[in-house]
Amino acid sequence: MKSDIHPKYSECEVTCSCGSTFTTRSTVDKLHIDICSACHPFYTGQMKYVDSAGRVEKFQKKYNWGARKKG
Repeated sequence: MKSDIHPKYSECEVTCSCGSTFTTRSTVDKLHIDICSACHPFYTGQMKYVDSAGRVEKFQKKYNWGARKKG
């Protein structure tokens, strides 16, 4: 293997938008992420829309989701 061609692989601090932090290894020193296992709906069991582009609202508007009968 050639020397001095690989990036430095060291410990990295990851910070989520929910405030959770943890340490892992990466080629960058700090990472800022939008969602992690502490706030992801799959792991928490709580229903939460994870939508940054307005796709949920677009779907609801397109199919008139807000005016449907409930129950």
